[in-house]
Order: sequence, then C-alpha cells, then structure tokens
Amino acid sequence: MAFQCQRDCYMTEFVTSVVSCCPADIQHEVNGKKETIKGFHVKLQDTILFPEGGGQPDDRGLIRDVEVLRVTRQGPDAVHLVASPLQVGQEVQVKVDWERRFDHMQQHSAQHLVTALADSMFGFKTTSWELGRQRSSIELDTPCMKAAQLKALEEAVNEKIRAHVPITVQLLSIDDPAVEKVRSRGLPDDHAGPIRIVDIEGVDANMCCGTHVANLSHLQAIKLLGAEKGKKNKTNLLFLAGNRVLKYAERSYSTERSLVTLLKTGAEQHVEAVDKLQKSVKQLQKTNLSLLRDMAVLIAHNFNNEPHRGNFFSFHKKDGDNEFMNIIANEINTEETLVFLTVGEEKGAGLFLLAGPAGPLRELEPRVLELLQGKGAAKNGRFQGKASSLNRRAELEGLLRQRCERLATEQE
Repeated sequence: MAFQCQRDCYMTEFVTSVVSCCPADIQHEVNGKKETIKGFHVKLQDTILFPEGGGQPDDRGLIRDVEVLRVTRQGPDAVHLVASPLQVGQEVQVKVDWERRFDHMQQHSAQHLVTALADSMFGFKTTSWELGRQRSSIELDTPCMKAAQLKALEEAVNEKIRAHVPITVQLLSIDDPAVEKVRSRGLPDDHAGPIRIVDIEGVDANMCCGTHVANLSHLQAIKLLGAEKGKKNKTNLLFLAGNRVLKYAERSYSTERSLVTLLKTGAEQHVEAVDKLQKSVKQLQKTNLSLLRDMAVLIAHNFNNEPHRGNFFSFHKKDGDNEFMNIIANEINTEETLVFLTVGEEKGAGLFLLAGPAGPLRELEPRVLELLQGKGAAKNGRFQGKASSLNRRAELEGLLRQRCERLATEQE
C-alpha cells in the first residue's frame, strides 16, 4: 500500500487509529550523540509521517501530543518510535513537522530534476545521492565536471522551474509494462504493494517512494554549489533547493556585513584584506618566536649567573611551547640541577618539562603526572608532556624543591 503521506504530500494533519503499540529500545540522537531510551513502536492504520527511504530522511511530528522521534519502514508498515505509550484502537490525530517535510520535498524533487538533466545533457548518470542537513549531494558517474557544464546545468534546471512543470505520481502494479520504461535503481528486498512512479512532465519518470512537490515552481530555485572529486573516479555535485537557497543567501549576507565591519572594507575587497592579515599574522608569529627563543636563552643565563642559584630551577610562562622550554633546559647543566618548566594558563591546560639527574627524575615522574593530571614520556634525561591542569603547579614546585634540598643535604 501507499501511505497517506505518499498519496497527498501536502497534508499536514490526519486522523487515524492505533493498530499496535509495543515496548522497544529506541536509538535517539541528542545534541549529535546517539542515546538508547526506553520507548514504544507504534503502528497506525495509515500515516502522513514518511518513513525514511529513497535517500530521503524520515519525518517528525506528533501523534496526539506524543512526539514522534523516528519513523521507519518494515515491509508494508510504517513504525513510529515514540517515548510514551498509545492505546491500541484509539483514534488519534497525527501532525507532521511541515517545515522539515517541505524542505525534504524540495531537496528530493530537486535531486530528480538535476539527475535527469545531468544525464540528458551530458550523459552523467547518478549512482547515489544524500539529503544532508545543510546541503545535499549527488554522486555522478564521471571523473570530473567542468565549470561550463556546471553553469549550463544550473541554468537548465532553473529554466524548468520557471516553466511551472507539473510533477505527478502514479501507482502501478509490479507487472505493469510501464514499470520497465522508468528510471530505477531497483526495489528494496522487503518491498510490498504497488510501484510508485514520480513523473516530472516531459523530463523524467522515476520509481521512487519519497515525498515530492506538485510542481517544479514550488522548488523556487536551485543553486549548484560546486563539484568535488568523489570516490572511485566519480564526482559529487553539491546543491541547495528552495528555502535552503534563501537561508544560504541570508547567512552569506549576514557574514558579509560582519566582515565589512571587522575588515573596514567593501565586500569585493574581503579576500585581499584577509590575505594581507594572514601575511601580517605569519610575520608576527615569526617575530614572536624569535623573541621567545632570545628570552629563553636570557632566562637560563640569568639563572646560571646567579651566585646562590642552588640545584633547583622552576619557571612558568603563559605563552610558550616545547621549543621554548627545551632551549632553557639546553642552557642549564641538568646533570646537577633539577629544572621544572611549564607553559600555559595557570589554572588550565598546558605543557611541562622536567629535566635533571636520572635517579631523582625517575622517582618524581609518577608524582608529576598525578599533580598535573598529565601524560608524558621520558627521553634523554628529560620528562615532558601535556598537563590537563596546572592548578596544582605550586604544590608540585614545592615538592620538587624539597626533594632537591634533601638531596643536597645527603650529598654533604
């Protein structure tokens, strides 16, 4: 059978009845992470909520006041995944999240149109497609797509939109001779019921289970963002359709206005302005690195020239890196002096280096990792790594100082 959502893609509310409701573990995505929750699988007499299929994601909506978290297809049935139970036999009102549904209709119909014209104009066959959250892509069986071809294809698809070409849906039996004449990538193994044909008048007839607009004019516009090298000598064609084009233009304009304020230039000069900034930053980084190296040498020399320097040296700097710490360690005789260096935020993450006599160094390594919540490795008389927190640095410095004082007393 065809679901009500496939018979009338524009229906937003529908009254039906609950056929079954069974407990189930539900994989639900929360903030990009999948979580397993206790829920229910609900089957309805019919539904306006589309189960995922044909490259199109599933719908969202409500059954009564119960949120539908996902809709899947099992043979001839649509299974609605919900968090709360529904009474079998009761009459319920189903509402679809129309903004999500219409977006999917626009992207899916746009894919059919782009696929058909890419084939008829250039012989580029579609091997797969993906309806993404931000943009969609069509995998074309060609190693490359030239800029002129991309431009011609975009002009052609938008000309069809302006021509108000209708889209119709037919339901045919699987043995109908007409089925053999339409484009198809095959039926799923568990397919049941009639074959659904989506026909863009005079352009393309394609076997498809998804929801579509009734006329190409409802697509508003299609923007081909570009073509990228795909897998196995194929090309990925990126596109936006309908409301996504408007949202993309809005985001782009907002970004442009922000850049005008930040860069103090017109939009046409943004690339040049950013290029100059990047070159300036690189030069500043080189200068800063040179200054850090000179500072590291000076810090070490000041310690070496201190008459009462002792056998322990500790230093922390917010700005710095491993090279900065190693330069300091290189300039100090670590066979006689225990050197403890850190860089980073005083209460946050950072880097550490401990260098000194081999015996004390090995003894202190576990305590260093514990207090700095760090990870590190020893090599060539130095123990260095990353610290998750420098919050207890002062405590560690005191412990190291005491160890050096005790060692000095033992040697006397």
